[in-house]
Amino acid sequence: MSLNSIFQYFVPKDQKIFFPLFEQAANNVVTMATVLVEAVNSNNLATREELFKQIDKLEHKGDEITHQIYLELGKNFITPFDREDIHALASAVDDVADNIQGSANRMLLYRVEELSDPMLKLSDLVLQAVNDLEKAIRELKDLKNVRAIADSCIRINSVENQADYIFDRAVADLFLYEKDALKVIKHKEILSALETATDMCEDAANVMESILVKNA
Repeated sequence: MSLNSIFQYFVPKDQKIFFPLFEQAANNVVTMATVLVEAVNSNNLATREELFKQIDKLEHKGDEITHQIYLELGKNFITPFDREDIHALASAVDDVADNIQGSANRMLLYRVEELSDPMLKLSDLVLQAVNDLEKAIRELKDLKNVRAIADSCIRINSVENQADYIFDRAVADLFLYEKDALKVIKHKEILSALETATDMCEDAANVMESILVKNA
């Protein structure tokens, strides 16, 4: 019997509530990112606004899931992996949702009608990152496919590096070529929220890599 099998044998069934909660949180951010990509690629402002409102509702749903994870963490003495890792992973996924919502809210509140190419590219990268995040989290429940988790984490890190480059280049171009100071501020705020969403995906990947090392 492998060490992971022994580990799973001693995890009480009640403690396994964490895994479906994490999967729900991950599925929720995938849905949010999917709606975001649909919104930024829509030229219909009314449709875009409705999609942004969907993102807002989904973020509240994510808050409820995160709160439930914290409640379970407080109720359960025995956990499937380190308590600090459970808290860190839940917080990172919640931060992904917060920044997806933040970017959508800024687009809506700032009345940015013409979305830049870097915004579209960063939105696509956010979706790529959360898809890999969801894949990795789905494998956490039994740790049988460690390679799949590690590969997803590597891809998330790669996406985050791409997002960094796009963000830096986009901000540099704003400062160099854009004469409207308000537009510079608005666009930079939106780009920052999108890039930070990929940062939070990387934070979640780092937590999962830590879990793999501890349970190897």
